[in-house]
Amino acid sequence: MGTAAKFKVADFHCDALSKLQAEPDIHFKNDHRLDVTAERLAAGNVGLQVFAVYLSETLGKPGFERILGQLELFRKRVISGEGLRWLRWKEEAVITSAPAPAWALLSLEGVDGLEGNLFYAELLFELGVRFLGITWNYANWAADGVLEPRNGGFTKKGRQLIEWCNTSGMLLDVSHLSPSGFWELAELSTRPFIASHSNAAAVCSHPRNLSDEQIKALAAMDGRIGLTFVPWFVRNGGGAKAEDLLKHIEHVCSLGGSRQLMFGSDFDGIDAWVEGLEHPGKYTALADLLLKHYPEDEVIGWLHGNAMRFLSKQLPSRVY
Repeated sequence: MGTAAKFKVADFHCDALSKLQAEPDIHFKNDHRLDVTAERLAAGNVGLQVFAVYLSETLGKPGFERILGQLELFRKRVISGEGLRWLRWKEEAVITSAPAPAWALLSLEGVDGLEGNLFYAELLFELGVRFLGITWNYANWAADGVLEPRNGGFTKKGRQLIEWCNTSGMLLDVSHLSPSGFWELAELSTRPFIASHSNAAAVCSHPRNLSDEQIKALAAMDGRIGLTFVPWFVRNGGGAKAEDLLKHIEHVCSLGGSRQLMFGSDFDGIDAWVEGLEHPGKYTALADLLLKHYPEDEVIGWLHGNAMRFLSKQLPSRVY
């Protein structure tokens, strides 16, 4: 394995699609208004970028038509426009370390826009979406988000959604989900799930971060934990540097999560950045930082190996 393939990166969360929808004149190749661009993915040796469909309420009530709009932007501006390849099947997940343009995978951040209609969820699966983030920060028709004061779990229709995901091959993401919802999902789901962009609450006490018990549960089920680069999730009070991420890595590993650790930057979903991690082109510097402190095989796992192992096992198989 060559050096470049060895240190490829899988990043499990960015919000570039919502920016493309809000500002139609943005160019994905190298526009300065984006954190994630085609050129920066190449510079950072990012082999897989997960693009979230996030419906900001600043553009109006979330609805299915707006989801379809972002999927069309993904197809035309990200895949066709810049030569990224679309990852949908487990058979494809075993070859992402080969020298090639970056791969891209689709997720939905918050099921609000599905409008409680499971047929819409089925249609998204057919259109290539592979992860559902159940909530954003507040309540929707399926469950409560992490900032919903009542800390409720899933609704009846939300439990039907879990059952459908378990049978269809759609994977679930608990970043933004309430603690009650997390534990209810852990009980009801027959498949492991991920927290695509969440850190360790014991290191930084933001409510979006994971408790020790949640981290242990994700490690035990062989789910995944994507450490994120939101400054106020990395360090209490913000003002974080790349080195501050090491404390989260150390903590997750101390709880048995080394083989479940990955990264989910949240680029383009933030308006302040961790110093030294301002865009995907900085991933090469992060790799160098990690190699100063940890064995190469662990670093390879965190950068892409753990993520790709999960996808090669948990993504649906292509039907020929």
